Amino acid sequence: MDDTIASITEKLSIVQIEDEPKQPRRSPRKSIKRIEIIDDATDSSDSPEDLGDSDYRNTKGDSQETISTNDKSLDEFQEQQSLADLTGDTSLRILTWDDVCPPGDRIEKIAEASYAEVYRVTNERGTSVIKVIRLPSPIKPQTKAQVRSRLVDEEPHSENDVNGELQISEWLADIPGFVVYKERYIVQGKTSRALLETHQVFQRRMKRKDPGRAQFYPSPSRYLDDTKFLVVELGDAGTALEDWELKSESELWDIFFLEAIALARAEELAMFEVRLLCGTHRDLHEGNLCIRQVRPTTQKKPGAQGYFGYSGVDITILDYGLSRAEDLTIDFAKPIAYDLERDLSLFTSTHAAQCKIYRQMRSFLLRADRKCLPPEAHKTPYAKGVDGPLCWEAYVPYTNVLWLAYLYEYLVENFQGDPKEVAEFKKLTADMWTYLNPDADDDVPCFGAAGDIVCFAVESGWIREEQLLGFEPSMIEREDSIIVSRDDGDADVSWRRTSKRFVG
Repeated sequence: MDDTIASITEKLSIVQIEDEPKQPRRSPRKSIKRIEIIDDATDSSDSPEDLGDSDYRNTKGDSQETISTNDKSLDEFQEQQSLADLTGDTSLRILTWDDVCPPGDRIEKIAEASYAEVYRVTNERGTSVIKVIRLPSPIKPQTKAQVRSRLVDEEPHSENDVNGELQISEWLADIPGFVVYKERYIVQGKTSRALLETHQVFQRRMKRKDPGRAQFYPSPSRYLDDTKFLVVELGDAGTALEDWELKSESELWDIFFLEAIALARAEELAMFEVRLLCGTHRDLHEGNLCIRQVRPTTQKKPGAQGYFGYSGVDITILDYGLSRAEDLTIDFAKPIAYDLERDLSLFTSTHAAQCKIYRQMRSFLLRADRKCLPPEAHKTPYAKGVDGPLCWEAYVPYTNVLWLAYLYEYLVENFQGDPKEVAEFKKLTADMWTYLNPDADDDVPCFGAAGDIVCFAVESGWIREEQLLGFEPSMIEREDSIIVSRDDGDADVSWRRTSKRFVG
């Protein structure tokens, strides 16, 4: 490695994987504080809000739906947030499926998340994405035809599983790149015709892509009067990456670095690890990262610096049910982390390319190096690693690097535009890939977190500092629910809007 590269790697804090693991940080890194995206084609006053960590955390209590935890123990806070409280809370509406999608509205199943089905609902009031999580409640038994079709029912999930994702959603809701929270409510009763039809269309489409794919979520035809769901309504996330046509080099730059910046912000504010970027462990696909066109594409002017911010696209991480985060406003708070040891098939499966990422994650926790252990080495739960029995509560942001490496390869391999453009992108980012590549030789340094990748991009001149650094505080207002029950009729639904939150 020549002196120039050595200087860059030292300056950008690219870390060499060591024999002994580093202790998890108890406070976020300061290297990428106050990140803000500023598009070249718009005035900076219209840009997404800056998310400085101290101001953000000090103002979380401003929302009427947010419970301040400064004077409460973690146990008291979790007790207040328990699903039993939520489902018994009279502020949660109880709707039917006909309320969610009455005649004239449109519902489309778009993905299957960690333990939820994901639908897009569109009506005259707008568009929302809803995550549908079955609560412990009865459904009809499988028919003989469903048994023959290898239907494997997704079991209702414990309140801890549900609460974990809801809490992480609240922590990350105001970070660009993560879903916008609208409302949550209970939906109870038999299916509607529209719900059944979109479920069947989704299953047929998945079968065409993967003939060996099993169905994991019960057919809506099996819902009973007492079948209950917790439904979380979110802002429209756009089109799943697997259905998005990658047609310009600017999209390669923006999709990759918008994802990296979102993860870097989340690392800073909540010590967040995505741990699931593309599909679930049962339904592995690129459906949990969504893309949408939010402004027109702009052309890079001759002599202009940087490659970021020209495509006009935005990204949304749709699912983080298996993720890890913690509340940095509470000293010694217990992290929220899904225990991936509960299902080792996540690591032993060879069904899709993403399975290797899971093995790389677990191998790193076991060995503290980049060597990926084979599937047969992941059959012992809570195996002993370099720092004792394996525990997924540990903060290891290198998992974010692994998913960004997967995203990079996916974008390059699935590019459908001019081959010269993807070749240029690979040429310009070759040095970054050297440190991003999980299969690099042991003597090659690697990025330790998504924030390191963002720092590398800035130092390389791909992203300008003024595109990242925000100064002016602003007010953001969450979106309304678009779901109106029959009891609401045509009444004004503005009462469901949550309060404004100051972000500085």
